[in-house]
Amino acid sequence: MRVYVPTTVAGLAAYVRSGSVPSTAERFVPVDDSEEAEYEALAEAAEVATGLLEEDGRRVVIVADVEDEDAAFPLSQVEAVHADTEDVDPGEDDLPDLGWFATQEIPDLIG
Repeated sequence: MRVYVPTTVAGLAAYVRSGSVPSTAERFVPVDDSEEAEYEALAEAAEVATGLLEEDGRRVVIVADVEDEDAAFPLSQVEAVHADTEDVDPGEDDLPDLGWFATQEIPDLIG
């Protein structure tokens, strides 16, 4: 099952350091396998990621295929991440869409 986990660049870096995403991390699950449902879950996760920014920064949504939507999972189950390509102001009304990044690009995102 696919899950979408909202976070920030700092949060992503913490997950990389620990090697996993904890069971306590909020996540969104599409209601079905359609592209529309997956986009909606991504959009909801992006909105929550905006709320995690205390100041200008970059929103991140981790996309993973997991067996148990409520369990911790290793980073090896991450399929991709969606993230801002530059810092955004969380107070703005019209934020840009998140860009897609492959797992091998995660080190570049977290600097």
